[in-house]
Formats: sequence, C-alpha cells, structure tokens
Amino acid sequence: MNCIEITSLEDQGLEVYGTLTEAQLRNKLEPEKGIFIAESPKVINVALDAGFEPVSLLCERKHIDGDARNIIERCPAEMPVYTGSRELLAQLTGYTLTRGVLCAMRRPKPLSPEEICKDAHRIVVLHGVVDTTNVGAIFRSAAALGVDAVLMTRNSCDPLNRRAVRVSMGSVFLVPWTWLDAEDGTAAGTIHKLQEIGFTTAAMALRKDDISIDSPRLKATERLALIMGTEGDGLPDAVIDAADLVVKIPMHHGVDSLNVGNAAAIAFWELRKH
Repeated sequence: MNCIEITSLEDQGLEVYGTLTEAQLRNKLEPEKGIFIAESPKVINVALDAGFEPVSLLCERKHIDGDARNIIERCPAEMPVYTGSRELLAQLTGYTLTRGVLCAMRRPKPLSPEEICKDAHRIVVLHGVVDTTNVGAIFRSAAALGVDAVLMTRNSCDPLNRRAVRVSMGSVFLVPWTWLDAEDGTAAGTIHKLQEIGFTTAAMALRKDDISIDSPRLKATERLALIMGTEGDGLPDAVIDAADLVVKIPMHHGVDSLNVGNAAAIAFWELRKH
C-alpha cells in the first residue's frame, strides 16, 4: 500500500479532489486523460466491479483499516492512498466526506450510440437535462427497471459528475451510456439519428396527438427510444415534431407534469420489455 500522509493542501496529486472543476476533470481536450470522482465505499466498489480503473484514493486515517480496507486491497499496490484527518480533508474538498472515502478513477473511452444500442430494445434519451440529482435518479431507475442504454445530448449534465454518481448509488456504472450528437447539429437531428439506428422515437410531452404511457401500441414496439426533456421547458418543439410518437403520463387534480426523475421511473416501469 502506497499510503501518503497529507502535510499540505498543495501537495501534488490532491488537485483532483480539491482545486479542479468538474469541467477540468472531464478534460475535453484529451478525453482519454479524464478523471471522475466516486464517493463512499459502496459506490467505489460498484465502479470497481464494473471494471473502472482507480487512479488514487483519499480517506480518513481511521478508514485505512476500516471502510476503505477492502477497496485498497482491490487496487494496485503502487496506487497513492492519500490520508489525513477529517478536518483537513474537509478543507481540501470543501465538505465533510461521506463515510470518509473518495476515489479518483479514469474515465472510460466513449462509445458510439451505434455500439451501445446494438442489442438494445429500450433506451432513454436525456435532452438538456441538467440537474445532477435528476440525472443520478434517472440512472438508478434505468438500472433497476431494465433500460438498456442512456443517451445524452451535449447540453445535459455529465453522468460522471460527482453528485450524479452519488445520487445514482453507482448505477451510472451499470447502464451503458454515451453522448448523442446530431450530424447536422440540430435538435431534430438527434431524433433522426435514433431513427436511422432503428428505434421508434417517443417524446415525453403534451400535444393534441399524444398517447398515454400505457398504450398497447407503445408496449408492442420492439425497439423504443424514450426522449425526456429539461426540467423547466421540456423538449424543444423541433424534437417533438421529429419524434414518431408523443407520449404523456395521465395526470389528475390539474397537475400538468411530474419531475423528470419521477416521470422517468414511471415510464421505465410501464414500458419495460417483457
């Protein structure tokens, strides 16, 4: 074990836990060098089980022989394990660590939509969903309810954002996902790309021609891409117009919509592939 006692918040190697922003961790210019942070022993173990590569570990001294022991045993012997008091680590990260363990991990090589959708029957497309809590919750529901893949437009929250990872309880490591880019750069172009791959596209929105989420037509669809929009404005008109179907969850008492995380869980359950 390569245990390193922190003596200064400026020590080399600690920047991934403190001073680097989420955007810097992603390293857009050199994606192969990108890093993300997994927090808590349970989430870190899910990432390791899924084959993600650890780069370094940060934990309180007491967790080296406690909550972090199993994780350390699973990591390369030469990997740095930074340690210090809870107070010092809180100064570094800006908050008190959940169960005192963080792990910096290597970002995986991005896959193409065609690769992750090759054998998929039920996928979800998050179009401009920016709230980290909602993204984490959607991934957790997707993993639990059998969604085969998640595609994200570039204006959505990064699923490997620290909070999204934490809220998902590591489910972002279990469901294949990738970014969805339209060749023509338009919102409607993302839908056309899915249709080219072979999916019937269903936009979650309110329109005069919408159909209910429990429609037999939807359930009978062999390959279905469910498209969900941003928390405030929903999906752009161009996306709704380009979709094959417009789908709603019936509401009562004058309520017009649900939080996108809640709506996703209902839709995933209702449209799961039997």
